Amino acid sequence: MTTLVWFRQDLRLADNPALAAALESAAPIVPIYIHAPDEEERWAPGGASRWWLHNSLAALGADLQNRRSRLILRASRDSLDTLLALARACGASRVVWNRRYEPAIIARDQKIKSALRNEGLETDSYNSALLQEPWNVKSKNGSPFQVFTPFWRHCRSLQDPPIPSPAPAHIPSPKTWPDSASLESLELQPRIDWAAGLRAAWIPGAGGAHALLERFLEEAFDEYRGLRDQPGAPGTSRLSPHLHFGEIGPREIWHATRQFSLRRGQHTTWRDSQFLAEVGWREFAYHLLYHFPHTPEQPLRANYARFPWKSDAPAVKAWMAGRSGFPIVDAGMRELWHTGWMHNRVRMITASFLIKDLLIDWKEGARWFWDTLVDADLASNTLGWQWVAGSGADAAPFFRIFNPTTQGTKFDPDGTYVRRWVPELASLGNEWIHRPWEAPETALSAAGIALGEQYPRPMVDHDMARKAALRALSAVKK
Repeated sequence: MTTLVWFRQDLRLADNPALAAALESAAPIVPIYIHAPDEEERWAPGGASRWWLHNSLAALGADLQNRRSRLILRASRDSLDTLLALARACGASRVVWNRRYEPAIIARDQKIKSALRNEGLETDSYNSALLQEPWNVKSKNGSPFQVFTPFWRHCRSLQDPPIPSPAPAHIPSPKTWPDSASLESLELQPRIDWAAGLRAAWIPGAGGAHALLERFLEEAFDEYRGLRDQPGAPGTSRLSPHLHFGEIGPREIWHATRQFSLRRGQHTTWRDSQFLAEVGWREFAYHLLYHFPHTPEQPLRANYARFPWKSDAPAVKAWMAGRSGFPIVDAGMRELWHTGWMHNRVRMITASFLIKDLLIDWKEGARWFWDTLVDADLASNTLGWQWVAGSGADAAPFFRIFNPTTQGTKFDPDGTYVRRWVPELASLGNEWIHRPWEAPETALSAAGIALGEQYPRPMVDHDMARKAALRALSAVKK
């Protein structure tokens, strides 16, 4: 009897437990993907994510064709109805998938599993996305962790995750295939083509993911701790969108890092690497989302619900457009718009500016990132924004307010990053690149800059904004 393998955010053939389970028998396999954005509720994929999804599905379809299989696509408002219809059309007796952890999807999947079993179909789900299931990681008193360091220490003490299985050489096919929608009919690509920068920056798909990982290990792993905070240097792996869509899994990253380190004689230190700790932060984000499912919409620390946020649409638009007048902030926002990605250090700087200099609710920023990031991930996006806002787990205290000028000077000292993304400042010397409003007129004139014309003046006085933010914080402390 045929098995339906329901692909979701696990768009790869290697290290895919649901596919591996289906392959244990010789039964035909029908790989399917159901595009059902209405079931995501408020968190349907944004524009950049849809662009990535289109290309990732194309890559997965090609990988399946190379194994004499194919990817069946359906657009649906009800995944259960679609699964039942496909099961009937294929004569399937079993449906398998890999788990997701967003609150709305957990509730949906539980209903689907129950309904399929009531129809006599065997169903199973598996973990392809995490090193450890969120419900298996507990503190000594049995409660969920809310601080990263003990969480990751505990995770590192557990047994290594299973060694990833390779992609199958062949996937048994049914005698007849069900109908499939075309990839274009899912309408994932933008109607007005704004994605040229994304195409130039990324190669979606499992092949692109593994090429990035191999290049990172060979070229940047040894320098990661020192370079990871410098946005002008190629010091990070950029694997986050590939991880989100499941083109590569954390087990694959874990074991690739282990093998790379062992070849270099690093037999005891690889587990403590800063790079794997960043994988740990992703695990921590999913741990928190699972145990505190309200946090995408509400602060984890309930007293922050009293924070007196401002409403300032023009200021938000200037921030989105990279027109704040603070070069490191503007460089980050322009990198985001052009490539669908932003360096993590700059994510913190831009978020701090929106929240603490402009006093805009962190959820507005999270929504903008959700629509513009190719790695928009509900768990990681929520953790990041609540961390900066001081309202989440293991959060930076609200009174830790990043000064965008000093942050730029510290992490982009020669202005490489700013010059790339804010080209109107490219000719300004290092002394003034992060504070052009303080540059003498001779330096501005020599660089061809008239503040307020080619480049805006700062939209706030940071010192005054910092004092206003600290006064606003008193409402939380009451």
